[in-house]
Amino acid sequence: MDERSDEILEAIWTAAEYNTFSKEDIQKRCEVDFTDQDLDKLEKQDLIVKNANKILFSGKGKKMASNIIRRHRLAEVLMTSILKLKSDEMEKIACQVEHYLVPEVEESICTLLGHPELCPDGKPIPKGKCCHDGLKQINTTVASLTDLSPGEKGKITYIKPGSHSNLHQLISFGLNPGVIVKLHRKNPAFCIKFENTELAIDEEIASNIFVWKVKE
Repeated sequence: MDERSDEILEAIWTAAEYNTFSKEDIQKRCEVDFTDQDLDKLEKQDLIVKNANKILFSGKGKKMASNIIRRHRLAEVLMTSILKLKSDEMEKIACQVEHYLVPEVEESICTLLGHPELCPDGKPIPKGKCCHDGLKQINTTVASLTDLSPGEKGKITYIKPGSHSNLHQLISFGLNPGVIVKLHRKNPAFCIKFENTELAIDEEIASNIFVWKVKE
């Protein structure tokens, strides 16, 4: 999935909340100017079903769209209730968050906010696993990669921007939010493994990579 597809699925969801399902109605609510080819792509991925003049979700597509909407609306609540941002700033940031928020962070934000049911404009927030489980405490914490012990794993939440000229290169290697890394050793350099890649990085770079600790 890419951001463009996310935006289209989000628009289909919001249009359906008003019981409108046509391409025209969906386009009015979409941040990108999509084409029939974009819809064909989503249909081939078994995310939507085109029925006459209606565009509907498949079961798979509805679940994915629900997750996108949930992240967006949780971000809106966070921005307004905790960070006190103005509505235009809130919407801009929420649109970015919906694409990159990893599940552990999403769950922690939801728990922190007390599992809100509505976003600031009164629209329902789809429930997540943490809501159904009734979680009241945040059990996972963010740590620098340098805080891990050899053998421990962490899922990358973010890389501190502008802190080192090599960080952009690391991202190009595939060190993106959501990637699980395992710390192999700390000396003479920090050696990390992820997917099919092994990298040696210095302590300065490692200190600017932040992860959620992952239990075995």
